[in-house]
Amino acid sequence: MQERPVRISSGKVTLDGDLAMPGRPRGIVVFAHGSGSSRHSPRNRHVARVLQDAGLATLLMDLLTVEEEAIDMYTAQLRFDIGLLAKRLVGATDWLAENDLTKNLPIGYFGASTGAAAALVAAAERQQAVKAIVSRGGRPDLAFDSLPKVRAPTLLIVGGDDEPVIGMNREAMAKMKAERELVIVPGATHLFEEPGKLDEVAALARDWFLRHLGS
Repeated sequence: MQERPVRISSGKVTLDGDLAMPGRPRGIVVFAHGSGSSRHSPRNRHVARVLQDAGLATLLMDLLTVEEEAIDMYTAQLRFDIGLLAKRLVGATDWLAENDLTKNLPIGYFGASTGAAAALVAAAERQQAVKAIVSRGGRPDLAFDSLPKVRAPTLLIVGGDDEPVIGMNREAMAKMKAERELVIVPGATHLFEEPGKLDEVAALARDWFLRHLGS
């Protein structure tokens, strides 16, 4: 497994990322982290390792610059700017399509919390490029206007004890036209911090991506 730091241009900014490439990858999954998190999110890295072991490449990236993260730490505004975060994901998607290492790989998105909303908006804008989406404890309600435009098969994973978010995901499913599935993980809260629950998420994500990005 080779992991290398990369810098991704998106509009007027350059974002930091970590690109992991297994031998002969079946596809690549871009991670869109949740509120107040970054490419160093231990939860996303845990899921990424499971995907890598299954032969999938991963791109963990920061959706905000260092300066923006410093501002957001005090204001908490940028983490809810779904349009901005989606624009950064679109930039990363275009970067993957041009990079010699990744340009022939089918692309998936793994989004957590508000990052899931950004992933859905970006997938609606890059319908031909994005082949699968997994949402972990996502807020698809924040992408409501884009939901009918998403074509990628979408797996929505929600903790059984995360009751408000379950309702949000059910409403989002009704709005979507693409293949979609909702899996409720019993005994899990929003961050899936309970023993074994994040492993369940990782296994569900792995199977979904292998099914839709290539076997």
